[in-house]
Amino acid sequence: MNQLPQFPQSYWTSSVRLPEYPRLTKDTDADVVIVGAGITGITAGYLLSRAGKRTVILEAGRVLHGTTGHTTAKMTAQHGLIYDEFIRHFGEEKARLYYEANRDAIDFIRETAARENIACDLSDEASYVYTESDSSVDKLENERRAYEKLGIEGEPTDRVSLPISVRGALVMHGAARFHPVAYLTALIQKAAESGAQIYEHTTAMKIEEGNSPVVVTETGVRIRCGHVICASHFPFPDWKGFYFARMHSERSYVLGVRIAQKYGGGMYLSADKPKRSVRVAQDGEEPLILIGGDGHKTGQSDCTIRHYEALRSFAESTFKVKEIAYRWSAQDLVTLDKMPYAGKIAPGSDRVLVATGYRKWGMSNGTAAARLLARLVLEQEDRYRELFDPNRLHADPDIKSFVVDNADVARQWIAGKMDIVYRTPGSLIPGEGATVRINGKRAGAYRDAEGNLHLVDTTCTHMGCETNWNDGDRTWDCPCHGSRFSYTGEVVEGPAKEPLARLENPVIETGSPT
Repeated sequence: MNQLPQFPQSYWTSSVRLPEYPRLTKDTDADVVIVGAGITGITAGYLLSRAGKRTVILEAGRVLHGTTGHTTAKMTAQHGLIYDEFIRHFGEEKARLYYEANRDAIDFIRETAARENIACDLSDEASYVYTESDSSVDKLENERRAYEKLGIEGEPTDRVSLPISVRGALVMHGAARFHPVAYLTALIQKAAESGAQIYEHTTAMKIEEGNSPVVVTETGVRIRCGHVICASHFPFPDWKGFYFARMHSERSYVLGVRIAQKYGGGMYLSADKPKRSVRVAQDGEEPLILIGGDGHKTGQSDCTIRHYEALRSFAESTFKVKEIAYRWSAQDLVTLDKMPYAGKIAPGSDRVLVATGYRKWGMSNGTAAARLLARLVLEQEDRYRELFDPNRLHADPDIKSFVVDNADVARQWIAGKMDIVYRTPGSLIPGEGATVRINGKRAGAYRDAEGNLHLVDTTCTHMGCETNWNDGDRTWDCPCHGSRFSYTGEVVEGPAKEPLARLENPVIETGSPT
């Protein structure tokens, strides 16, 4: 049986040589500060620098090593079975606007790649949502009717190129695939040529608002500007607008698989659960099949490695697998009503803008958000402004989702505090992590391949929930608001800004492996 690579390695970030950028070490001024160098931040930086705005882009880690570097990179407006739901919640006009915003974003990527002569494996592909179960046939029919009402180019079909038996499928035309890191690496270089300044390993900690906002980094460096765009996946000033209470985070998983057969084309997403996503990427001369899905709320899976195993089982039952070359996971944010937030971070905050909550469809939604925010900075009109307004409220489904999500947060907080831990650090073997007991208290332990023990306080530095061990990615994940930390405690994903406390040289209890 093919073995999974031991550690997650994204195909996108491993197949492109990324430029390195310096850390910001001194105070500066700008017209616009963009926090976050993913698809939204880079696209907005490209647009604004080309428009003559002095633009600074800050990235807490490495450029394109976050969510954008861990996507499946489908460019489609077919975001699952969503249009029937959007019509019921928002009406036909807003549902149509959502489709058009994403369609326009895909066209923008196509046109930009052609204009700038960017080699990014961009290829048109039909997009399909399919079902293998009779129970989802009616849902597909309702979605087909929604397509008809909204004028979406698509139709039902019972023929797909995947070697599986389907009960029905719905195809949407006008979709495409591309290499997101290759595209965005070229775009950020174009932004730099237009005067944008890019800084890595520079964490924005707070914003001092006013007519000239000031972004303050973790080292105290100050950037005075005209506008701030928060494109850091989770808004780093999350108390402004209470975004931690208005979104939840989900993890999903991807395998990069080489197969011993020809792939018939198309990009696929199952309507059934667990979700399965399939599409091809071009890995040099050889195709690479990307198989994704098996999502769950962050920090709320007992054994995350089993999700990779489930995807491997699907791959081996569907294709003749030669090799599993890559595996990685992604984190996505879901808003209360499943519509992204893009606009003013809070009422009255005209100079601080935010973009987040793409619900696993960041390639098109992130591009649409970047174009909207750039127009807001340039004081131009945008027809999608009201649709994506972060300060909107829809009684249905916002209130219900708010109650459900925050009740879950309360449950997770209590469960973590009441958790009884029996394991001790001495029981861990190399490569294993777990919640352990140290001097009668809960702690986190990971023993690396060399046998060194890494101990942290498992209490999340965001709002005090207890993190859980993620064995698939070797991280400590918060089940309340989705913060993630490395096994040594460093922040991997927000909203947390501070690392987990390290426990140095404690008197630990020994025990035998369990």
